[in-house]
This record gives sequence, C-alpha cells and structure tokens, in this order.
Amino acid sequence: MAHRAGSADLPLHGGRVPLWLADRMTRLGAVIAEAIVHHYGRDEFLRRLAHPFWFQSFGSVMGMDWHSSGITTSVIGALKRGLEPLSDELGVHVCGGRGKHSRKTPDELVAIGGRAGFDGLALASLSRLVAKVDSAAVQDGFDLYLHGFIVTDDGRWAVVQQGMNDASRTARRYHWLSEGLKSFVDEPHAAIDGIDQGEIVNLTDRRADRSRSGQLELLQSLGPDGLARKLAEIEAKPRKRAPSSDPRQLSLPHLVMPAHHDVRASDVLAPRLHASLTAAANRGPADFAELLLVPGVGARTVRALAMVAEVVHGAPYRFTDPARFSFAHGGKDRHPFPVPLRVYDETIKVMKAAVQKARLGRDDILAAVKRLDDEARRVERSAAGPPLADLVAEERRLSHSFGGRSVFGWEAPPEALADFGTPRGPPARRQDSRV
Repeated sequence: MAHRAGSADLPLHGGRVPLWLADRMTRLGAVIAEAIVHHYGRDEFLRRLAHPFWFQSFGSVMGMDWHSSGITTSVIGALKRGLEPLSDELGVHVCGGRGKHSRKTPDELVAIGGRAGFDGLALASLSRLVAKVDSAAVQDGFDLYLHGFIVTDDGRWAVVQQGMNDASRTARRYHWLSEGLKSFVDEPHAAIDGIDQGEIVNLTDRRADRSRSGQLELLQSLGPDGLARKLAEIEAKPRKRAPSSDPRQLSLPHLVMPAHHDVRASDVLAPRLHASLTAAANRGPADFAELLLVPGVGARTVRALAMVAEVVHGAPYRFTDPARFSFAHGGKDRHPFPVPLRVYDETIKVMKAAVQKARLGRDDILAAVKRLDDEARRVERSAAGPPLADLVAEERRLSHSFGGRSVFGWEAPPEALADFGTPRGPPARRQDSRV
C-alpha cells in the first residue's frame, strides 16, 4: 500500500525562471535522470520523484530558490523539456504541467500510450481521478494549479501536483506513486507536502471509510436538497474541538521550508556539507585530473559534482536539508550565492560525457562520480570545515570569476559587490582557467 511519507512548508513565490537558468535546468535535470535510470532503473526514478525531500533537493541542486514552491513548477517543466527527446530511449515520459498544461495531461497520455503500448485511456482516467482526490477528497484549503504525470513505457507512474492558498501565501505539494497502490480512496498518497493550516478533511484516510459510506447513504436517503438543509442545521450548532490526530502521524518526517530567502546554518546539516567538500578534495585530484581529463574541470566543479552525485546515489535519509544542495550551483535569487554559470556548464559537460560513455558500455566517468558520493559518506563523521557564513562569503567573493549570475544581473567584481544589482556583461574567460 502506498503511504503518506511526510509533509513540508512551502512558501508561495511568483515570477518566472530566467531563460539562462531554465535552459541549464533542462539539461542538468535530464542528464541526472539518465544517470539514475542507468544505475537503478526507471522504477527507482519514479520513487525518487515521489519522495518530497529528494524532489526539493533535486530542484535545489539545479539552482532554483531552495525553499520555495517554485521548485515544483520548474522541475516538472525542466524534466518535460529535457526528457522529451530521450523518451523513446529511456522509456520515461512527462505529461501535464501548470495551468492549461495540466488540462492537457489526459490527451498526452492517450497519445503516448498509443506509441509506447500502455493503456493511455486508462491512465487518462487515473490522471483525472488523482486530481479529483486531492481537490475534493482532501479538503485542506489549497486549490490545485499544477499536475505533473510521469509515466514509463510499462505503465508505471508517479504524480506530482501542487495547490496554493492565496490567503496564507503557501503551497502544498502532493506526491503519488503507482507502486503498491491498491486504492484511490484509502490513503493513496506517497506524500503530502505543505504547511499545517489546521483541521483537514481527508476522506482518503482509511479511518474515513465509515464516513465515505455514510455520505453515500445520506445522499441516497435525503437527496441534494435534504443534505443542504441538514448541513445548515449542523453549521448553526456550536462547534466542538476535534479529537487529537492519530499518534502515528507524529513520527512522520516533516520538512519545514522557511520563509527567509538566505541560507542559514540552521538550514544545513554542516557535517554532510563538509563531507561533500572533503570528498571533492580527496577524490578530485585522482579521479578528475588524471582519470577523466575533462578540459576546464577544476576543484570548484568537483565540489558541485559531489552534490550532484548525492542526488543520483543518495539514500532517502540524506535529503532532509535541501538547502545544502544549493551549495552546488547557488540560487537564481543570489541565495546562498549567485549561480556560477561556468561551474554549472562544466557540471553538465561532465555528466553528459559520463552518460554518453555509459551508453557505450564505458562507466568510468559515472563510476568516478559515484566515488565522490561514496567518499562523502566515508568521511562524514570526521569531516570539518569553516562556518557556513564563511563558505557563503568566499563563494560571493569568487562569484565574478565563476561567471556568477542572478535575477539581478551579472555578478560584479569583488570591489564593486555593493552594486551587485546593476546588470553587467559576462566576465572574460581565460582559456587556461579551471573552475
């Protein structure tokens, strides 16, 4: 039986992802998906998408706002664009999206099913039912506005959809997974993410079985008009406090995405961050200077690759602090630091080369990337490093040399950082430099 895996608070942010970042998210998202499918298979990729903590970390490593609801829209969009050209080879298809794109999901499933060989009509019905459950059966104050349906050639699927609450300026993300799903009305969610808004009417809880049956009986015996009169009588009476929630819910993980934009020490598990940096220092010289010989790859790119490696290979428990993954490629809003475009491009180059060689049966680069993750786990207990504030300060000091860019424009040289909001042209790139 699929189960609810946790919840999270997601600040609701507006705006668009700039084209220079959206293009890179498309390429990096696709190549990470390819690496996961290559190592672990399509079913594991669906499981990752159904894991709320991994999903947030995935968006964070791609340079989005690490804490916001915008990660959902941007990740689904990036995967849809990036995996479409690879769908025949990978057997993974992304349907739907935000707003009007979500309403096209059934038609997309029918068309893809006709090509891939699964029952597209049946999955189209499932898509509508999933949306109906989260909009009607789970009444939590959030209006759905995004529906992403990811399906494989063998008909297995995951759904990520999100609702917003304008009054509280928050969003709630819902995760579904076909694996182990036996019922759409008896605790079907793999996870529900979102801030606690008080009492929730959740008719998909197994404890609501009598309520569902009773509602059908009332509708048959009273009719719509009778139900309306009965509801008016109930609402006229004083309300009693609902009994406490099921104690089992207290043990579920709860990911809190704070409202503040800056990344603070409390948002990051420092030992794991220092482990990634130490792994890059330990393995980088051996694996990337001598083995890979990828032009332009230096210490800073290897640090980013160490965090990408964890997104590809990490166990579920390692994604409880999505903010940590923003130290790979920064954030579009300059938190924790501007997106280092030269580093980002080198990361994509290495991962793309690794996947392309793996298709030909040569796993040496992918194996080297995995060794970064292995090394990080090995040294985690003993790794140490400077305070997080010092790491951020150093990244910002070097940002101009890394091609730093944010929604405010190109990053200025260190002596002009006070004027970072002024748009600037791209920094000159030395041919012999390594990032």
